[in-house]
Amino acid sequence: MKVPAMHRLSRTVEKVSFSLWVTAAAILLLAGGLSYASWYGYERLLALEARNAALEAHIASTAALMQESIAEVEALLGDELEGERARLAALQSRLGEFQREVGTISGNVSTLEKLTRTDKELLQKYSRVFFLNEHYAPHSVTEIPNEYKYNEQRNYAVHAQVYPYMKNMLDEAKRDGVELYVFSAYRPFEEQGALNNQYKVIYGAGTANQFSAEQGYSEHQLGTAVDFMTTGIGGTLSGFERTEAYQWLLANAHRFGFTLSYPEGNDYYIFEPWHWRFVGVKLASDLRAKGMHFYDMEQRDIDEYLVHLFD
Repeated sequence: MKVPAMHRLSRTVEKVSFSLWVTAAAILLLAGGLSYASWYGYERLLALEARNAALEAHIASTAALMQESIAEVEALLGDELEGERARLAALQSRLGEFQREVGTISGNVSTLEKLTRTDKELLQKYSRVFFLNEHYAPHSVTEIPNEYKYNEQRNYAVHAQVYPYMKNMLDEAKRDGVELYVFSAYRPFEEQGALNNQYKVIYGAGTANQFSAEQGYSEHQLGTAVDFMTTGIGGTLSGFERTEAYQWLLANAHRFGFTLSYPEGNDYYIFEPWHWRFVGVKLASDLRAKGMHFYDMEQRDIDEYLVHLFD
């Protein structure tokens, strides 16, 4: 009975030992596998790190090259941009010069057109200096309305382009409470001759020629000269210099382009405070500012104002 029991025990021990051996072997195999796996993973990790380092180095190198290229391109573009800016500035400068030249040419053309349309006789000195022939007459004249005439029964006319300036002056004088009227204006060659001959008969040639121009030498033939009259002096020109109207003209006539032709002490005629000639606002204003009169200025200087006559 004891033998079988021992045998079973031995068998049991053998089975247990075999199981332990198998378990140990399995553990050893597992450990080996794990070790191999760990080693393999480590190697892979090292390889990946190496590849990553190489890739980073390549990226850094590429980035550096790209930065250099970008810097070169920017430098090149900068130089080209500066060049383009310089060329653009040069073109703008040339364009500005061209525009100024065009403006100058246009201005010259405009000036020439104005001079062509403006009668050069209108600023000539006709008081015993230049002769205005019997065929001369203004391009056009305007009849003066009764409200501006001292004698409504007389017919007076003035140069058509002068009329608006004269009208505005008389209107302003009226607003200022000053009675100022036209007593004489445009006179054709024949009318001036007849008037001068009449004065010669009455006063004698020597006396008449002191206050009346012979035909061809009168500013009235231009249609730009006007004799003014006011109330309170009996309808005669004598004493006009003592009137409020004369003082008003002295202070304001230049603003409307009129200047006193024959002041006291002039070399041509007696003092004629009533006789005013249209010479344009610019010339009249400059004469007043300089304390000069029309016949004090050289003709070549007067001629420079012709283009501004009706400005």
